[in-house]
Amino acid sequence: MADGPSRPLRADARRNREKILTAAVRVFTTQGLDAQMERIAKEAGVGSATLYRNFPTREALVEAVYRNELAHLCDAVPDLLARQSPVEALRAWTRLFLDYVTAKYGMIDALRAIASTGGNPYGQSREMILAAITSLMDACVAAGAIRTDIRPTDVAAALEGIALTSAGAEHRQQAERLLDLTLDGLTVRR
Repeated sequence: MADGPSRPLRADARRNREKILTAAVRVFTTQGLDAQMERIAKEAGVGSATLYRNFPTREALVEAVYRNELAHLCDAVPDLLARQSPVEALRAWTRLFLDYVTAKYGMIDALRAIASTGGNPYGQSREMILAAITSLMDACVAAGAIRTDIRPTDVAAALEGIALTSAGAEHRQQAERLLDLTLDGLTVRR
């Protein structure tokens, strides 16, 4: 009997899936769509059969990687807020956003191809990112650390602009400087 979509994965299958997704991010980020599926399997330490059992097509893998990276980005907010001041949590999250964009950049052609065939790899991504930014900004406002006249959509637009102009690992330092400039502009001046 085959596992249905609602049936939870065994622990070893879940670990293999996570290893594949983690390896795929690294390989897609460095090699883009030229990355071979066998290379991803090797990087993950699994066989090709395990890779294809989890992700029968390149498109399925790309979409899963994208959604996984988005979930990691957005799910990081509560932990960051628990461990750091709100402003430092926001700053740390923007660095995670750069990691997310860099991974997405390596897969952009595949994501576009999926979208052109009627798929929707982006799903609720904008809403999820706005919710994450809103949580971080609400905490910063409650701490009196950032201006109250800036909206989460403004910050999202700034992050998207930085991502468009500085996507890719070779532009990381510039992107971080632009993030610092943007975050400094949010700070309440006393």
